[in-house]
Amino acid sequence: MEQPSRGGRAQVDKQIDKQIEVTGTAGSQAVDRATALLTLIVESTSPRSFTSLVEELGLAKSTTSRLLQALERSRLVQRDQGGSFRPGALFAQYAARHGTVHDLAELARPTLERVGELTGESVNLAVPRGSAVVQIAQVDSRFLLGATNWIGVDVPPHSSALGKVLLAFDALALPDGELEARTPATLASREQLERDLAEVRGRGWAAAWEELEPGLVAVGAPVRAVGGEVVAAVSVSGPTARITRDDVEKIGEMLVAEVRDLSTQLGHHHEEGAASPRTIGLSGASRER
Repeated sequence: MEQPSRGGRAQVDKQIDKQIEVTGTAGSQAVDRATALLTLIVESTSPRSFTSLVEELGLAKSTTSRLLQALERSRLVQRDQGGSFRPGALFAQYAARHGTVHDLAELARPTLERVGELTGESVNLAVPRGSAVVQIAQVDSRFLLGATNWIGVDVPPHSSALGKVLLAFDALALPDGELEARTPATLASREQLERDLAEVRGRGWAAAWEELEPGLVAVGAPVRAVGGEVVAAVSVSGPTARITRDDVEKIGEMLVAEVRDLSTQLGHHHEEGAASPRTIGLSGASRER
């Protein structure tokens, strides 16, 4: 096979170098554009529309669309119900693992709002921190009676539905020593608590009936991350005047179904064949719209 001359080899090398330079530049440009797009979405205080992203970056609509599709496939961005873009589940997954709660709260917001619409009651998201239950987001009840801002309120895990969920699925360690009896209904012994937590694991949701304070009932369900570990819990709470004992199971099953979607966004893969009820009929005043 004939070898190219020295001048010919130099020309070939120059062409190869130019091709590498062009390819590298194009690749870097795509990364730069995707990074700029992601930065706009992440730094915005509200979801960004497609039009606003196109106008601010000055890119062609087709280019912006391709970049957004790539970011969506990587779970770096996602669309809300109106079609606008916000930070994706990958940020919340990182937050759930490394202690940054803001992204998790933002990701959970649509789930909390839907549960609030279905029940009319207060809906809370909580995460474990050390031995404590930390409530990080809330959708308020549509009623005045029982409307309480629970964010930042410290409650004993064994007397709350959120805490029971985190205890049952090992997101929190069982408390040592004597359990504080907040009301006559509070589980006062470790044996009682362990029996209750076994039931929570069996049915998938927890309930606290007047265990935190008289007249208050709450139901909670777990939020799972990619490995199946429980990283948070969602609860519905309200007065016994509106949530009856017959309602508790309905709310529990509804919560499990609704929170599945949130867990899926965090990378958790569910078993096939699980039920996903989307409606709930409460017997108390909570059913009124």
